[in-house]
Amino acid sequence: MKIVGVAACTVGIAHTYIAQEKLENAGKKAGHEISVETQGTIGTESELTQEQIAEADIVIIAADVKIAGRERFEGKRIIQVTTEIAVKSPNKLIEKAVEVVNQKN
Repeated sequence: MKIVGVAACTVGIAHTYIAQEKLENAGKKAGHEISVETQGTIGTESELTQEQIAEADIVIIAADVKIAGRERFEGKRIIQVTTEIAVKSPNKLIEKAVEVVNQKN
């Protein structure tokens, strides 16, 4: 399964990057292809390409603030959670993403 995501916290420093790392590690551990963009105080990093978004089965938005460019994900299945959930329960979040994709097929 291909997963893309965006991580963004209110301050745009610690939780943004921790959420990115936890999601990427959990996704890879579960055997999925995953890329997570960060939106923080220094701007957007690891920006997702249109190709990555087009090929994605699901989008995970782990954000405590409004993210920039949300319209890029129009028509995609989206799970939106706080960064805290992505940090504390990344494996369960990836499992939920798989469930959502499988329910829709």
